[in-house]
Amino acid sequence: MSSVAHQRVDQRHASGRVAMPQFGAFVGAGSASPDGARRAWTLATLTGRLTELSSVGSTAVLTLAFSLVLEAQCVGEPVGWLSDESSVFFPPDVANGGIDLNALVVVRLAMASQIPRAAEHLVRSGAFGLLVLDLGETAQVPVPMQMRLQGLAKKHESAILFLTRKRSDAPSLGALVSLRAEARREPVECLDPQDRDVREAGVSTFACTAQILKDKRCGPGWRHVEVCRGPDGLC
Repeated sequence: MSSVAHQRVDQRHASGRVAMPQFGAFVGAGSASPDGARRAWTLATLTGRLTELSSVGSTAVLTLAFSLVLEAQCVGEPVGWLSDESSVFFPPDVANGGIDLNALVVVRLAMASQIPRAAEHLVRSGAFGLLVLDLGETAQVPVPMQMRLQGLAKKHESAILFLTRKRSDAPSLGALVSLRAEARREPVECLDPQDRDVREAGVSTFACTAQILKDKRCGPGWRHVEVCRGPDGLC
């Protein structure tokens, strides 16, 4: 863990809250439901909950996860990112997107099955405002582990985000998942004038959408959109 990450962990302890590919720049974001009510894909609304974000690809999932990491870092919350050796997560690309690697705790494990147990140790410390668990295609989190993670997330006011690779019609990780969303990467048809020079320079503007499939608090059917700038060719 870097000195900056240590400092942020220490700050969270001192606050009394605890007993401790280039994905582009974000241009704008918004969340809405069919009835016009505002929902939000934010650290605050996901805190104390188990959230699953899934997709058959990687770009949209990682982009939406990175937006939460950026938000957490902006408010001084320590973030942990856990993945196995098959993950496409590449720290230098994350840095290009604006994330401070010195303040990000990255844990690489040999197998995805080891990730939930490692996350339990981290969230139990009470040091993290956000934990991202990149579980990949063979994602499995036993119900007893989900129960422990859920209880610890509530106790320490942490957000736990599972990243999985699967279709929207596949079942979620389990009944204890409070919010599940499908991530999609979509083109942006209309650019603001300020973005036209970006396109001329060979950089595209695209949207990453979180379609909410399950939400125990607000109900499903709403979506969140992140509009990003990034290179062409991402999928």
